[in-house]
Amino acid sequence: MSDAKLRQAVIQDHAAFLDGEHDFQEDILKLAGSDLVGTILETVMLATNMRFAAVARVTNERWVACRTVDEVNFGLAAGDEIEIQSTFCQTVRDTSEMVLFNDVATDAVYLNHPIAAQFGIVSYASIPIHRSDGSFFGTLCAIDTVPRNVKHPRVVAMLEMFADAIGKSLETEERLETQEKLVEQERELARIQDEFVAVLGHDLRNPVAALQSGFRLLAKQPLPDDARKLVPVMEASLLRMGDLIDNIMMHAKARLGGGIQIEATADAPLAQSLTQIVEEIRAATTQDVELVLSFDRPLFCDAPRVAQAISNLLSNAVRHGTPGTPIKLHGVCDASGIAISVSNQGEPVPEDLRQDLFHPFRRGSHARGEGLGLGLYIASTIAAAHDGLIDLQCADGTTTFTFRMPYKAQAA
Repeated sequence: MSDAKLRQAVIQDHAAFLDGEHDFQEDILKLAGSDLVGTILETVMLATNMRFAAVARVTNERWVACRTVDEVNFGLAAGDEIEIQSTFCQTVRDTSEMVLFNDVATDAVYLNHPIAAQFGIVSYASIPIHRSDGSFFGTLCAIDTVPRNVKHPRVVAMLEMFADAIGKSLETEERLETQEKLVEQERELARIQDEFVAVLGHDLRNPVAALQSGFRLLAKQPLPDDARKLVPVMEASLLRMGDLIDNIMMHAKARLGGGIQIEATADAPLAQSLTQIVEEIRAATTQDVELVLSFDRPLFCDAPRVAQAISNLLSNAVRHGTPGTPIKLHGVCDASGIAISVSNQGEPVPEDLRQDLFHPFRRGSHARGEGLGLGLYIASTIAAAHDGLIDLQCADGTTTFTFRMPYKAQAA
C-alpha cells in the first residue's frame, strides 16, 4: 500500500464517531459530553473574538477533533480527522510549546506559512493539554480567518489555565471510569458468588435429608448406651446444619432476585408450622422450650417463611441464652396485628451491637457455637416482606425478640 493510501486509510470522520467505531471513541466521548469543555470553548471564543475553537486529540501520527464550536464553517465536528502534517499541533506536541500568531501576514515566524495558506488561517492559537502525570493529550485551539489579538498576556494566561483545566478533567473522568469498571466487576463477582452459594445450598439439602432419615431410623433401633447418647447430639448438629443451609440459600436468592419473595395464603397454618419447629428445637437442645399460641382468627401470611424466621429467633435464643434456663415462644393476635415473641434468659444484647444486629454477617462477641450471622437478618427480611418488623427488648435479664406483622398484610 502506498504512503498516500495508508494515510487515507487511517483518516476517520464524524460518521465513524456516531457509529461508535472511531479509533479515539472514548477520548471523543469524554470531551464531547463534558459541560466543562463546552463552557471553556464558548468562553475562549467570547474572550478572543475567535470564531472557531476546538479540543483535539493529537498523537505523533493523528489529529482528531474531539469537541468543536465552529462559526467559520470549517466543517470540523467531533471525530473529524485531518492529516497531522497539515496542522500546527504537530509542532505543539513535539515541543510542548504553544503556537500563537495574531496575523499570519505580519508574523515574523509564521509569515506565509503553507498550513495557514492551505486553510485560510489568519489568526491562530494552539495550547498543549497535558494530563497531571505530564503526558501529552492534545491541544486547545482557537482559529479565525481575520486578525485577532491572541498574544495578549491576559489571553495567553486564560488559554493556559483552560488547557490545564481540561487536562485535569480528563484525569477525573478516567478515574471515574476506572472506579465504575471496578464496581461493575465487583458486582459481577458477587453475583457469581451468590449463584454458587445458592447451587451449593441446594445440593447440600439432599445429603442432609438422607442423614435425618438415617438418624430417625437409628433412634428406633436397639443401641448401646454410648451410641444412644450420641444420636440426639448428631440430630442437633444436623438441625443446625439445615438452618445454616436454609439461611444461606435465602440470602443468596434474595440478592439474586432483588429481595425475599413470599407466597401468602388465606387461613395459613401458622400454628402448625410453629409447633413443628419448636418440636425440632426441643429434640436438638436440653433447654426447655415453652410454647403458647393464641391465634383466634384466620391468618393471611406465608406460614413456612414466618416459621423460618421464628426458627432463627429460637436458634439465636439457644446460642445466647443461659444454659438450663427456659426459652419461651408466645404468639398472639393483639390490637396491632400478630405478635410472636421469643424470650431467653441471659446477658443483654450490648448497646453498640443493637444498631447493626439485623445486618447480614453480624454476630455478637458472646455467641456460642457456629453461625454466619445471617439468622436475624433473614428473620427481619421475612418480617419486612410481610410489612412487619422485629423489635428487641432487654429487661431484668430477659432478652425478647418480637416478630410483628400488621393485619393489613393479611388482606385477601
